[in-house]
Amino acid sequence: MASINYPGSSEDTSLVVPVQAAGGVAYLTIIPAVVFLLSEPYKGSSFVRFNCWQSIYLFGVWLVVDFVAGTLQSLMPTASLLTMSFLQMAMLGFFVLWLTVVLKAFGGKQVMLPVLGKLAEKRANTSLWI
Repeated sequence: MASINYPGSSEDTSLVVPVQAAGGVAYLTIIPAVVFLLSEPYKGSSFVRFNCWQSIYLFGVWLVVDFVAGTLQSLMPTASLLTMSFLQMAMLGFFVLWLTVVLKAFGGKQVMLPVLGKLAEKRANTSLWI
């Protein structure tokens, strides 16, 4: 994970939520990420757009891992002990990763996750949000 310092614009009084806070709030659920991508004062900030897209991609990966582990557990009930411990370890890893990016975003730093960060950066640098 690479951490990039972001100068921020905390002096801008026209924003309801400061840019750093918006970047952190984008990770709380997928709904704020989409709202910030659509709302005018925030969709102009590359910091907010990056964090929104990385949040959306992280949520998507979490859904896939949860679905695969749940499917394996239901197909092989005798191995539920194995899949349950895998699911618990994966969820703990996702929680630590999520907590790290949230805290860094609230601090005004941009954390680029290995694969998801590149995708989010590419998407955040395009003019269209979809």
